[in-house]
Amino acid sequence: MMGKHYDVVVIGSGPAGYVAAIRASQLGLTTACVEKWVDEDNQTKFGGTCLNVGCIPSKALLDSSYKFHEAQEGFDIHGIKVGKPKIDVAKMMDRKNSVVSQLTGGIKSLFGANKVDGLSGIGTVLGDNQIRITAQDGTVFNVSAKNIIIASGSVPITIAPTPVDNEVVVDSTGALDFDEVPKRLGVIGSGVIGLELGSVWARLGSQVVVLEALDEFLPMADKQIAKEALKIYKKQGLDIQLGSRVTGSNVSGGANRTVIVEFSNSQGDHQITFDKVIVAVGRRPYLDDLLDDGLGIELDDRGRIKVNAHCETNLPSIYAVGDVTRGPMLAHKGSEEGVMVAERIAGKMTQVNYDLVPSVIYTHPEVAWVGKNEEELKADGIEFNVGVFPFAASGRALAANDAEGMVKLLADSNTDRILGCHIVGASAADLLQQIVIAMEFSASAEDIGLTMFSHPALSEAVHEAALAANGHAIHIGNRKRR
Repeated sequence: MMGKHYDVVVIGSGPAGYVAAIRASQLGLTTACVEKWVDEDNQTKFGGTCLNVGCIPSKALLDSSYKFHEAQEGFDIHGIKVGKPKIDVAKMMDRKNSVVSQLTGGIKSLFGANKVDGLSGIGTVLGDNQIRITAQDGTVFNVSAKNIIIASGSVPITIAPTPVDNEVVVDSTGALDFDEVPKRLGVIGSGVIGLELGSVWARLGSQVVVLEALDEFLPMADKQIAKEALKIYKKQGLDIQLGSRVTGSNVSGGANRTVIVEFSNSQGDHQITFDKVIVAVGRRPYLDDLLDDGLGIELDDRGRIKVNAHCETNLPSIYAVGDVTRGPMLAHKGSEEGVMVAERIAGKMTQVNYDLVPSVIYTHPEVAWVGKNEEELKADGIEFNVGVFPFAASGRALAANDAEGMVKLLADSNTDRILGCHIVGASAADLLQQIVIAMEFSASAEDIGLTMFSHPALSEAVHEAALAANGHAIHIGNRKRR
């Protein structure tokens, strides 16, 4: 391996990196992917944060905890009588770990099938397109590449008032490995990660308090959808306290350690005692040991690698994709960037449509959106129509006893072109994808309204929202010009 030369070397094997590596190799480019993570047996753990300690394990726990919640509270209305369910946290964690192992092992197999060399160690970009790789045992070797793709991902942000000790105060990674259900759980941050992890443990019996410094809930989402989601979360037992800035913490000693969290809001200063606290205030690009001193790659004021629309850095033949660059830190955004870069290296004119990056919160019900929201359209001075359809009017949702939420569709009042879609409800992520595809082809609300949808199906709510945008809803809905 010493001194080997490649057409492409990718640093990082998360969703941005492994996808870029596979696509580059498919296009006939000799490719390697460098990954620093190893398991307890010193075997390389491909998949990055998403597969190992992010998207996949959190969804496994979300699904397990929701099934427990349904067994506890949702069966009786269907006439199903069961005894009081119990949760075996260790077994739930074993299942989660099994899912992770299957998928990370799958990437290793995909690398083999696509002739991608998986290199284990910390990759550091040097000058002259050299990459120094430092293995876990301290062995150091260099490889070179015509093109380098940096896909090193991100790590949780820590805050001074609540230092993470990975025992009582944990980050998002630690929250995936509790060995028992905490009686009192604090979550700092009401973003996607905080809401998802808070939901997991609330369903399993934790008293969950979410402390959010901002006065506005989900400021990145449509206000109507955010308001509806907040109402649902509070109904589920999440005590979400907005405008509450954490100012300090004190972890007790002894066998049964707890943490007192201090925070302030408009009513004054407060303290709450928790058994566990999850710090979920966001993530930062991971650049540790990545760039050699003097390399000269430009960073922005938030510590992200500066790139253009094609993910090119200021240095020739060096690219950056995924969480380490601008834009939302989403696995699917990183994957599409990885494909784009691989194809552009191979001479294709591929690009990513950054206007259509879907966002999802995988609570239950889910929250999902794409395109512009009402507030953004008003700020841009765009006239638009609104079509809203509640799941309470959906036959399929009612039959499933899962009728909370709504579909909201926004269309240009002059051209009828769909400008955005916002959903809170069951299977929102999958329903939204229909509109993402429609918007990619510049569809109008009328196009969706004229399309035949299966009955009964949750997707009929999308159909009715599109009809409502033009005043044609059959079952219910509304139309408003804004």
